[in-house]
Amino acid sequence: MRIKGYSYWVAFAAILIDQLAKLVIINKLELFEQIKVIGNFFVITSIRNTGAAFSMLEGKQTFFLIITPLVAAGIIWYIHQQRKSGNVRLLTGLGLVLGGALGNFIDRMMYGHVVDFLSFNFGSYSFAIFNLADTAITIGVALIILDTLIEDRRAKAAAREEQSGSKEILHTED
Repeated sequence: MRIKGYSYWVAFAAILIDQLAKLVIINKLELFEQIKVIGNFFVITSIRNTGAAFSMLEGKQTFFLIITPLVAAGIIWYIHQQRKSGNVRLLTGLGLVLGGALGNFIDRMMYGHVVDFLSFNFGSYSFAIFNLADTAITIGVALIILDTLIEDRRAKAAAREEQSGSKEILHTED
């Protein structure tokens, strides 16, 4: 697949969907207001997060404002390196990670925090509240890992095939 700028379109879609959802949360819900979607299992909960995933590095806004553009630049460089590969899984994963990172970066620049709202509860356990940018990053990383595992398996299979082919050539020369 060779759609010019494929990863960037994926990133743009992730940013757009994330930012639109966050605008709805900001404009329609008060801070800490909750809407039960599926009982206590899935609850829309309006919160703000000044940290990273699971509120790690709480209050380290300057760190995020410096590191995110550097990470984004690295992802863009890697997308540029891989753009002609036609590897949809990898390019989609990279686009999702880029879009998710930039979606949360926009929040930090505009509000000084990230808008989180997706809350899942499993009995007495509550998973950390997150947003669609976090979801894009998670799915993107999963796709990148999956691609790495599949490509590694293909490379090993090709090496075995090449090795067995070279053994056959040696036997026929005898």
